[in-house]
Amino acid sequence: MNKINLSAYRPIADIQDNIIFANNGNVVLCYEGNLPEIYSLSEKDFEDMHGAWFQALKSLPVGTVIHKQDIYLKKSYSPEQLPNKTFLEKATHDHFKGREYMEHRCFLFFILTKNKALNSPKYVNPFRKVSKSIIRELDDTVQRFIGAVSDSVSFINNSRRMEFLPLEARGIEQLTNGYFNGFNEGFDTDILLEKKNVNTGENYFDA
Repeated sequence: MNKINLSAYRPIADIQDNIIFANNGNVVLCYEGNLPEIYSLSEKDFEDMHGAWFQALKSLPVGTVIHKQDIYLKKSYSPEQLPNKTFLEKATHDHFKGREYMEHRCFLFFILTKNKALNSPKYVNPFRKVSKSIIRELDDTVQRFIGAVSDSVSFINNSRRMEFLPLEARGIEQLTNGYFNGFNEGFDTDILLEKKNVNTGENYFDA
């Protein structure tokens, strides 16, 4: 098995606002979404959402790669924000304290690839040493791409059923660290690729 040290081969060359410049020359615009509550939509609502996605994405430049990522983490509820003075408040506080729940976060990434062929080694392997010549400046192509993505996101947000906000640099760093660390908290760990599953610290993953 080939091993790679992510700290030595970071896939991110630079971050400006919500824009990632990857080591392979790709430019990625990052957004985090707020989606409707589960079971809160009717059949027509779903049709309207589908129409909003279709209209928003069809105007993007040819070759744009769109990656929607949903992360579900099982966590224990912390009732620190709940009031805890009256009898009912204390009962509610104790009822929810430590209860397991599923945290859901949604991310949307728009990728402008340096090479249009998706099977290009420069596209599939971002883990290589940073070459200063490969990091593109905000040239006209990138500016047009940013404008097109902004228009698409604005169209989605105007549907009033979904909201996608730019992911700031700190959020991108936290997501990257959490993703490659298996969302373990408090320590860094290795990723062990077994035959049947992936073991990252105390968490197990499969596909």
